[in-house]
Amino acid sequence: MSNESMTLAELLKKKGEEIGVSDWMTVSQDRINGFADVTEDHQFIHLDVERAKAETPFGGTIAHGFLTLSLMVPMADQALPNISDRKMGINYGMDKLRFLSPVPAGARVRGRFTLDDYKERSPGYFMLSYKVAVEIEGGDKPALLATWLVVSVVEPAKAA
Repeated sequence: MSNESMTLAELLKKKGEEIGVSDWMTVSQDRINGFADVTEDHQFIHLDVERAKAETPFGGTIAHGFLTLSLMVPMADQALPNISDRKMGINYGMDKLRFLSPVPAGARVRGRFTLDDYKERSPGYFMLSYKVAVEIEGGDKPALLATWLVVSVVEPAKAA
């Protein structure tokens, strides 16, 4: 979790700003294998190193796109501030998601989070929109770009 703490009102003042960048995370073959087992997605491009080298343009196995997407959760825990007056946060989903570049097994990735917009949907319920880029260390383009929607719930008078 980010060491920084702020109120939701303080965070909302940072609209349009990069809020944080996570540490690098290694996407190991073991992590890819575990994700394949949990999701029952055993396509060879993720699991069979020799076949992926021989039959794909990737030079080896690659992470599942949804594995890369799921890593945004621990990245957000590192990169985003603790909202001190938030009662709860709710994952609302993605407005836009594009997988731009495959993540090779063994690569390191990190997330960049920008507060794009927000709207108070009802008293104390704020829809936050984050632009997220998951970068591949040494890569020319990000693994993915997403617009992540999160609801932050505070006491109604707190963020007004």
